Amino acid sequence: TMAARIQQSPQPGGGKRKGKAQYVQAKRARRWDGGGPRQLEPGIQGILITCNMNERKCVEEAYSLLNEYGDDMYGPEKFADKDQQPSGSEGEDDDVEAALKKEVGDIKASTEMRLRRFQSVESGANNVVFIRTLGIEPEKLVHHILQDIYKTKKKKTRVILRMLPISGTCKAFLEDMKKYAETFLEPWFKAPNKGTFQIVYKSRNNSHMNREEVIKELAGIVGSLNSENKVDLSNPQYTVVVEIIKAVCCLSVVKDYMLFRKYNLQEVVKSAKDLSQLNPKQAAQTGNGKEAKLESGDKSSQNDPAEGKNNQVVPENSEELGPTESISETHVVNEGVAKPELASQVTEGSESNENDL
Repeated sequence: TMAARIQQSPQPGGGKRKGKAQYVQAKRARRWDGGGPRQLEPGIQGILITCNMNERKCVEEAYSLLNEYGDDMYGPEKFADKDQQPSGSEGEDDDVEAALKKEVGDIKASTEMRLRRFQSVESGANNVVFIRTLGIEPEKLVHHILQDIYKTKKKKTRVILRMLPISGTCKAFLEDMKKYAETFLEPWFKAPNKGTFQIVYKSRNNSHMNREEVIKELAGIVGSLNSENKVDLSNPQYTVVVEIIKAVCCLSVVKDYMLFRKYNLQEVVKSAKDLSQLNPKQAAQTGNGKEAKLESGDKSSQNDPAEGKNNQVVPENSEELGPTESISETHVVNEGVAKPELASQVTEGSESNENDL
């Protein structure tokens, strides 16, 4: 019969091929063996980091930087005492008990490694590293790092480009995002809280989300939370960051986005050095956040393969832009843009290879 023939058919590779159920079991075992997520998924917080090709080095730099500033803000990370081994063993029962305790201790230790303060997980996109965080506020930590780099002018990383805090994640479908954002955005924008804002959007490995639609919906939600929340594309108090990777939407609301050069660590060091060379009067003029527009002319030398489209909210009035702003970014501002309502103030930004990933 056909069934018998199928059973008898030899397996390639000496009959060692696994059945589908075994593959699924093995995958599940890998996925859940340590208690924490292995990949970017809805419901986690963290820090999204872009780099240029060398992801392994990027993860190393991220751990080093985050642990340094994390310890500074939150104190050293605490671990369970690993010396709690039973002392001495009398008889077989004690040996079994000691072995059992050791096994439990090992399991706890491996779980703890997964539940560290900072843990790299699979981001789902090339040149993007996602560090899952526990017990910290990503926005405060990243702002603290950028503020320090801005003040000290010290270059602390080589391969990390941008470092974006992600304090909320949900499924990347419009209805899910609307429902999630209504609550998520309240701390910054719900009356009596208010502020000027812009929305920046970036999508990777996702074809079903519509950029204009997402921005229009989110801007509408911000407006409904308090009618005094106004769009400001040149120097907003708050920037709503929307980063979509595959089926996950990452959200955060950050301050000083323009001042800290779109949260690009390399550019912050450059801009801080540029400022230090100005005389005090010039520095005072540019120190209100508008220096963020003095894009350095050598940006294009640092190629960003993962950039694709830089879906950036940019100022409407191109005359405000600094003298070295990339030409491609200043001249596409009003292309195909209707009357400047909340959503239509957003344009396709520069497609040049800048290190803005």
